[in-house]
Amino acid sequence: MSPESTRLNLIAGAASVSVAAILVIAKLWALSSTGALSVAASLADSAMDLMVSLGGLAAMSYAARPPDEDHAFGHTSAEDLAALGQSIFITVSALVIGWAAAGRLMRGETEALSAQGGGIAVMVLSIVLTIALVLWQRWVAARTGNRVVAADSLHYIGDLLPNVGAIVALWASAHLGLGQIDSVVALAAAGIMVLGAARIGKGAWDALMDRRADPEVVAGIAQMARDWPGVRGFHDLKTRSAGSRIFVNLHLELDGDQSLREAHDIGAGLRRRIIETWPQCDVIIHKDVWYG
Repeated sequence: MSPESTRLNLIAGAASVSVAAILVIAKLWALSSTGALSVAASLADSAMDLMVSLGGLAAMSYAARPPDEDHAFGHTSAEDLAALGQSIFITVSALVIGWAAAGRLMRGETEALSAQGGGIAVMVLSIVLTIALVLWQRWVAARTGNRVVAADSLHYIGDLLPNVGAIVALWASAHLGLGQIDSVVALAAAGIMVLGAARIGKGAWDALMDRRADPEVVAGIAQMARDWPGVRGFHDLKTRSAGSRIFVNLHLELDGDQSLREAHDIGAGLRRRIIETWPQCDVIIHKDVWYG
């Protein structure tokens, strides 16, 4: 990955941490003022975002280190370890909020909320900052192909629903006297958090277990090798993911009568094209004699 891509990824990570920290502080004030469980759910979501963003930034910083004697394939698995830990934290937070919300609903309790106007203002601020961050992250992900930045962007998009739900709950409490909507929104937000945690955890687990890359990427590499000039065939196309990197091993079958330089140029050209198309790839190409 180029130094420019690494720099953009780290800036995106720092921006994510900054926004999450601002929102945690603002929602702590909103929770203390309103006492709304829906705000608590949104606060937990932002606290989770802060943990995820800090872990992602630390992992990207560590993963950016070059390979060394002990880590010949780099350090990108740190991103997956961080994501797995974050998914556990997300699940625990969601279960605590969901348990509290379900308990209120089963007991028929209606919590008297206060300072709804201030709480709504904080949620609106949260939505504006989240949208701005998502737009920046999507631009960076498109430039660098970093999966951590792209995943963080998708996660923040999912955060918009709990924020909107908190606004609805606070407005309904202030104008309609419907206090139980707060618990309903909190329960729904907890469900969304669990689903997000499962998605993050599965992706991290798959990477740690050396699951192959996205089938579309594998198919694209296979088609590229099949059509590349001078390639008579290929076999043993193997891929695995580690953090934001995709490791590719490919055996090319080449005409044994051509020169070593010609064979090298064919393999090097294909390798460059794969990396240009999927910048997150680390490609090793083996050259075999074609016996057709």
